[in-house]
Amino acid sequence: MSEGDSVGDSVHGKPSVVYRFFTRLGQIYQSWLDKSTPHTAVRWVVTLGLSFIYMIRVYLLQGWYIVTYALGIYHLNLFIAFLSPKVDPSLMEDSDDGPSLPTKQNEEFRPFIRRLPEFKFWHAATKGILVAMVCTFFEAFNVPVFWPILVMYFIMLFCITMKRQIKHMIKYRYIPFTHGKRTYKGKEDAGKTFAS
Repeated sequence: MSEGDSVGDSVHGKPSVVYRFFTRLGQIYQSWLDKSTPHTAVRWVVTLGLSFIYMIRVYLLQGWYIVTYALGIYHLNLFIAFLSPKVDPSLMEDSDDGPSLPTKQNEEFRPFIRRLPEFKFWHAATKGILVAMVCTFFEAFNVPVFWPILVMYFIMLFCITMKRQIKHMIKYRYIPFTHGKRTYKGKEDAGKTFAS
């Protein structure tokens, strides 16, 4: 391997200006992501705001319905992954490998672990909205379609998918929105204490 063959190296062995620029840009981006992690509500409000701006843009331009449909399918896919357990109980029925969700009342509690964590769900959904927004600036993505058919098809797809997901949740008895193990309060001590 000759000098300057590795990624980002210039002829003299130092990283090139372009490589350093994009590395620094990536570090700044990751820093902002790290700072936004604890602020769940703010992150989702910003994402909903971007979504609202995108919808207004599509409405005013009267086009890019196929991009909007693709964005809706992408968000549906992310939402299903967010609701699904990391280890699918239907695949674990016959095998004894790995952890599984409790199916009986007396089984040990295991917390619900998502296939797609909330932060990654938010990050992917926000990136999807931004990519769709960028697509609305290019006429090549403005494919003429009869949008009511896309809306009806999306509603039908959403209902069928959510029905299947809810049946799966009922069959394997998991709720994706639990917050830890249930705690039970014992009986209050009604006895008198004696002071000496």
